Amino acid sequence: MSQEQLLERAGKCFVGTCLGMFHLPPEVTMVMSYGKGSRVYDFAGREYIDYVLGSGPLILGHAHPAVVAAVQRQAALGSTFYTLNKPIIDLAEKIVEAVPCAEKVRFTSSGTEAAYYALRIARAYTGREKILKFEGGWHGGDDYAQQSATPAKPSQYPRPQPDSNGIPSAVTNTVLVAPFNDVETTTRIIEENRSELAAIILEPLQRVIKPKPAFLRELRRITKDHGIVLIYDEIVTGFRLAWGGAQEKYGVVPDLATLGKAIGGGYPLAAICGRKELMDCCNPHRQGERGFAFVSGTLSGNPLGAIAGLATLNELEKPGMYPRLYELAERLREGVRKIADSLSIPVQIPGDGPVLQILFSEHEVVDYRSTLAADRRKSHQLGVELIKRGVFTVPGGKVYISTAHTNEDIDRTLEIIEQAMGSLG
Repeated sequence: MSQEQLLERAGKCFVGTCLGMFHLPPEVTMVMSYGKGSRVYDFAGREYIDYVLGSGPLILGHAHPAVVAAVQRQAALGSTFYTLNKPIIDLAEKIVEAVPCAEKVRFTSSGTEAAYYALRIARAYTGREKILKFEGGWHGGDDYAQQSATPAKPSQYPRPQPDSNGIPSAVTNTVLVAPFNDVETTTRIIEENRSELAAIILEPLQRVIKPKPAFLRELRRITKDHGIVLIYDEIVTGFRLAWGGAQEKYGVVPDLATLGKAIGGGYPLAAICGRKELMDCCNPHRQGERGFAFVSGTLSGNPLGAIAGLATLNELEKPGMYPRLYELAERLREGVRKIADSLSIPVQIPGDGPVLQILFSEHEVVDYRSTLAADRRKSHQLGVELIKRGVFTVPGGKVYISTAHTNEDIDRTLEIIEQAMGSLG
């Protein structure tokens, strides 16, 4: 069956001819056939160097032999049991060993669930209702997360802007928003609301924006002072920036953390981990007691996701894996800078390690508002031109590097970036 026929069928079944919020212009919309290593192939037979990686989970690349073999073995033994199984126990132990804040773990099926439930745990533990997040921070699709995650105009701190219709005003009224990396404004908002704040949730690397050295330290200090739960959303950064995630790399440990993407090896799996006394809020033996938080799901802790995640982490644990990811990412960053300089195009390439983004701007990116100063039209146009030339990316979005990428992949990508940048209007 041709790609055109498949797209026609998809248009009849799917809203927007897409699976969610990720959609492409018609001229580059494709139906993927298969992936192998750093490459994906569509039904028209075109090959792409892939920097989407399933929106991040495939840190080893597509169809890694160790992951494929592990899943095949487990599939013959059972796909889900709704109870304890050895793969999920093994994965939980690996997380507790690796992640600094992790004393206990509870699995979910998605990052959205993990962030939502982490906030519920914090509210149950503290007996308070309000939460604080940062403008431009992404924590999934629930009603709490979809507050000033992608606002078209600056927020009036600390009042959030709902990113979707259909969100109850009662939820919006329990959310406060602050500017990332701004210690002074954030401290003021916390002090004014300290008796009502249950938690502060943030991506320690917000999208691609690095935290300033003192920012995380000050958040840790003030949350401890006021009994506020500090939550790191490490769905992206967990096992990606370092073996112990962003909390290991940046040296500031939260109370709770959410993990996803890498820990599922391309299968639906996420987790909440953290201090024992907080995690014990979701102990089923405490149901009916003060401080209990319901956290459960039909496929939470399924052995297929667990075994794929274990195979992935076993590979990442091998010597030299993280230095290699950083080396590849720096090769790409430096190459893009040289190309932009040669074309007299101002660019910023924020990010950390194997997560980065190309922004057309003269200004340093320190928070969400500084990303609004970038030329989004040009970034989107670049992404479309890259896809046309054989580099699969989210137009205007993040770039993920995998261990499957090679120096040759990066060099070929830079050749294509040079062609695409040269074609921009």
